[in-house]
Amino acid sequence: MKPTLRKVQFALLSGVLALAGTTAVLPSAASADSMAQLNATQLVANMGAGWNLGNALEANVNGIPSETAWGNPVVTQAFIDRVKAAGFKTIRIPVSYLGNIGSAPNYTINAAWLNRIQEIVDYAYGRGLYVLINMHGDGYKTVTGSWLICDSSNQTTIRDKYQKVWQQVATRFQSYSERLILESMNEEFDGQYGNPTQPCYSNINAYNQIFVDTVRRTGGNNTSRWLLVPGWNTNIDYTVGNYGFVLPTDQNRSSSIPANEQRLMISVHYYDPWDFAGEENGTITQWGPAATNPARKSTWGQQDFMDGQLKKVRDTFVSRGYPVFVGEYGSVDKTSADSTNNRYRADYARTLVSSAKKYGAATAYWDNGYNGAYGFGLFNRSSATVTQQGIIDAIMSAVGSTTPTTPPTTAPPTTPPPTTPPPTTPPPSGGRSCSASYTLTGQWQGGFQAEVRVTAGSSAISGWTVTWTFANGQQVSQAWSATLTTSGSTVTARNVSYNGSLSAGGSTTFGFLGSSSGTNGVPSLSCAAS
Repeated sequence: MKPTLRKVQFALLSGVLALAGTTAVLPSAASADSMAQLNATQLVANMGAGWNLGNALEANVNGIPSETAWGNPVVTQAFIDRVKAAGFKTIRIPVSYLGNIGSAPNYTINAAWLNRIQEIVDYAYGRGLYVLINMHGDGYKTVTGSWLICDSSNQTTIRDKYQKVWQQVATRFQSYSERLILESMNEEFDGQYGNPTQPCYSNINAYNQIFVDTVRRTGGNNTSRWLLVPGWNTNIDYTVGNYGFVLPTDQNRSSSIPANEQRLMISVHYYDPWDFAGEENGTITQWGPAATNPARKSTWGQQDFMDGQLKKVRDTFVSRGYPVFVGEYGSVDKTSADSTNNRYRADYARTLVSSAKKYGAATAYWDNGYNGAYGFGLFNRSSATVTQQGIIDAIMSAVGSTTPTTPPTTAPPTTPPPTTPPPTTPPPSGGRSCSASYTLTGQWQGGFQAEVRVTAGSSAISGWTVTWTFANGQQVSQAWSATLTTSGSTVTARNVSYNGSLSAGGSTTFGFLGSSSGTNGVPSLSCAAS
């Protein structure tokens, strides 16, 4: 499930956008762009690492959408450019319509609001990114003015309204290429956590079918566009299991699409275990094999569970040509309770993205724009700066790796890392130089995790290579934020595309998991710059 987390706590009920404006359509970044006929594998590869512009266009005050209602600033081109510069290739933009929908029978969307949606889409689409837009909060019973309610008795009116709204949105974006993906709805269910109920699930299936039919019939590029549909509350088990999910038929798609290929995607979200990922307390702050305190680690939802859940979506959908999009995942900041928490947040993100890639799924990190305690934020939206580089590095290393693997499901560390300072290589005299330091960040029976910090010397560098030799038979099993090769006991680590350029005195880190038996000494490092 996706929390309403931080939506009430830092809602600033002010700054409602002036929505009664001109009916003119804004200039578009798309002018009947041609469609690349991507199959499922190509689509997922092209989408790369994804990120959510959360708590912006789905924010509202008393049922009227306003992008600043929940404390975030107005979205700017400069900020979207910063997200792209961080390495993200896909931006999911949650959208609420709510009180910006007019009355029956036309249910006309407020022109200023639809224009603003398009403007923000164009910030990303115009920069070559993939963009997803959806209907996000209109089905939440906790939101004032919500109407897409699957257990309401007035389904005829709901379905008519839903069809009219999507017809307008799809028409507005019909000329955009395959880099624009439409998503039918978000976390639709009856509001009760537990097994799905009928006829609510049947109504969700009906909404998905109306969505697919409506978008296709608007013509243009929409006849072959990839469309994203969820099951019950985007829950993996309730979507892959025998609980009532029915894939929409796609009878109106373009005849140019090969008969053996699909243009439908399946939406799921992932926040397990919730006591680590979203619960707002300082008790469960660690996750994964590098956890040092069993009392701070959840009793379930570790790597083996995560791997199994993503394997289910591969076996059920990806194997049949329907790509899966983990449209939300992430974990809240609990560093106020445990200063090491960000390390495990990065491990969680890295493992999720790596496992999803292994099973043919794309992903998008949930960012609500909040960087304080229990926030999901990776960026400061006001200053367009990064706040969680370590988590971003973990995501990029996982999505960019050629052979993604899941960290070994070993026991948590039983011995703390050594407290002696790791050896540091001095920079060579003259010219471009760098130094590297090695830190054991966790150890357990048969395995360990380590981090290496690379620092540029007195001049900027455009690339680096770090080498060392293990003296005690250690072996690397998985790395992130660097490309590692081995020759016997010698390891060579080279920068990846996003962390090779360092300003004078600047630094970056990479890390890896390894196996060891007995002694696990800290090696001496050598760093060469280019």
